Amino acid sequence: MTAPMSAQKLFTLEDLNFGGTNFHNLRPENIFLTWWGDQLIQTDVEECYTIDTKTGKKTLLFTLDDINKWAGSDDDHYVRQLTNATFPYPNEKLVMLGFKKSVILLDFGKKKIVWQDSISGQTAYDWNKTSRATAYVEDDQLFIADGQGKKHQLSTDGSREIVYGQSVHRNEFGIEKGTFWSPDGQHLAFYRMDQSMVTDYPQVDIFPRSASYEPDKYPMAGMTSHKVTVGVYDLGTQKTVYLQTGDPTNRYFTNIAWSPDSKTIYMFELNREQNDCRLVSYDATTGAKKAELYRETSDKYVEPLHPIVFLPWDSNLFVMQSQRDGYNHLYLYNKKGEMVKQLTKGVWVVMDVLGFNQKDKSIIIASNEKHALQSNLYAVNIKTLKRTLLDNGEGVHWGKLSSSGTKLYEKYSTPTTPNTVNAIEISNFKPRISNLLTAEDPWKDYVQPIFESGSIKAADGMTDLYWRMVKPHDFDITKKYPTVVYVYGGPHAHNVEASWHWASRSWETYMAQKGYIVFILDNRGSENRGREFEQATFHQLGQIEMQDQMKGVEYLRTLPYIDMNRLGVHGWSFGGFMTISLITNYPDVFKVGVAGGPVIDWKWYEVMYGERYMGTPQNNPEGYAKTSLINKAKDLKGKLQIITGYNDNTVVPQHCLSFLDACIKAGTQPDFFAYPGEEHNMRGHASVHLHERITQYFEDYLK
Repeated sequence: MTAPMSAQKLFTLEDLNFGGTNFHNLRPENIFLTWWGDQLIQTDVEECYTIDTKTGKKTLLFTLDDINKWAGSDDDHYVRQLTNATFPYPNEKLVMLGFKKSVILLDFGKKKIVWQDSISGQTAYDWNKTSRATAYVEDDQLFIADGQGKKHQLSTDGSREIVYGQSVHRNEFGIEKGTFWSPDGQHLAFYRMDQSMVTDYPQVDIFPRSASYEPDKYPMAGMTSHKVTVGVYDLGTQKTVYLQTGDPTNRYFTNIAWSPDSKTIYMFELNREQNDCRLVSYDATTGAKKAELYRETSDKYVEPLHPIVFLPWDSNLFVMQSQRDGYNHLYLYNKKGEMVKQLTKGVWVVMDVLGFNQKDKSIIIASNEKHALQSNLYAVNIKTLKRTLLDNGEGVHWGKLSSSGTKLYEKYSTPTTPNTVNAIEISNFKPRISNLLTAEDPWKDYVQPIFESGSIKAADGMTDLYWRMVKPHDFDITKKYPTVVYVYGGPHAHNVEASWHWASRSWETYMAQKGYIVFILDNRGSENRGREFEQATFHQLGQIEMQDQMKGVEYLRTLPYIDMNRLGVHGWSFGGFMTISLITNYPDVFKVGVAGGPVIDWKWYEVMYGERYMGTPQNNPEGYAKTSLINKAKDLKGKLQIITGYNDNTVVPQHCLSFLDACIKAGTQPDFFAYPGEEHNMRGHASVHLHERITQYFEDYLK
């Protein structure tokens, strides 16, 4: 892919970086969509339209001025845009909108507000459309405002150390929130996390006149972790029971789900070693344990990431996701815990479950069956197990189902297509696609680099690894170019996919414009390639990954236009760990490195993630010793810049500061830069500053 001949403009980081002043103007055109039952709605800033999914015809539903007129809004209660409008009831003319200080349901047929609350600004806001009750956290306590606005206080001992209704286990195991409404809206399951026994990490706020102490609760690998219990509040009786799980010490509770009749709670329970996972059911009224329905063990780890989902047409059957056959697939179980059938199977991964088509009795999924770098949408017939491709079979697709599942809208891109939006009708497993938007290239007036992708074999000689390369627009095969290897390499992430520009990061374009080649390889240990691929790095993080990255370097060595005397490496977080690992283990290969937020020794990383892949320092001392970078400080030869957020609460500053101390003792000379007040990733315009700093370091020492 090359830039059009008429293109003249050069990019700046204000154009390319998400914190930049012109970034939003250079993103592919998009439209905001949502479902009102099976009616597709476009939510613009000032208008909402209905869209005919067969023809694409738009009809005005209401305007922003209409909404504020009907709502009688004053300055404090004024709707400023409609892009986040939702339509929670398929057969009622009700739209849900957020004011500055409240949330309303407005009947756009009768042109009046029918319900509103005034607690939208609180933490952990969770509204139930059946009862119209809202769970929220205020001053560390968990509350429910019922549908009539009556306030119910569920906790009294909430504090920094006793946390209610919020995400637990540091957002691992697919956990994103801490409250879970029953389908009937009368019961709320919630997390209670006691972290009083967890060590404080001493973060400091430097901005007051006298810097203040703002510690984080941070359980490090092998150290004492928090204890979690699950409560259930009954709006009718106004009483709370706790699930009788037994001693919560060194256990993880995740993926909470309700039975369709709101009487039973299902939850995956995992031991601290993360090698024994059980699906357990509980009586929601008494909290009593009912049954253990499923158990999965491993000699490495089991990682539950998805709650079970019941079939809409059969409340005795549920779908469960598992990697137990080597790839993430779907299994159908009954409430007795008996497997009915495996719904999907193959050397590919189910990446997402969109929902169910209740008419065809199918489950709609996204998978990479077509290619490891793609994500495509399929309908899986629950009875016959036949899979029907719903999209065009190219690129990376994302979809959202209507309430019945007979329609969906999808957004996708390919390496040469920025963004396409389609409506798809599904009847008798036959998709009918209507185009709603085909975005133009927003970079068409700019000088663009060349984006390429390919594959090489991993260090095992058998496994395919996929790479992306970004070259200057005026690439000349007779020249030699300084080259930067960009790396992440860790679990639950990938860099290369068949989306626009092969999923290239904008900074790569900036570097190519300055005359560099940037090379990116997804090594073993990264996601969407199956259990063996992911678990190859078990108990020795960084080692297999380095072997694979060096296979990428071997490939670069075969290319006549790569200047191997000017090879750099850059990454953030796990990629920062990989950057320092590579520049110290291969000091004669990499001349310059920039490591952001780097893990230096896994004993300083948090319990859940760290112990899944590394065990504890007590039971895997050899692995921790092998992967620690402290002893590698003496091997640094090239130029290395380490960057951190001064208040990083993910990879705490102890990592990079300890490495600096080791370098001082060893007599090696890294450079160091910190962003005051920033956490693990630089926010807003600070990100522009960060990427200019990264670029300048390579300009100073690699070019």
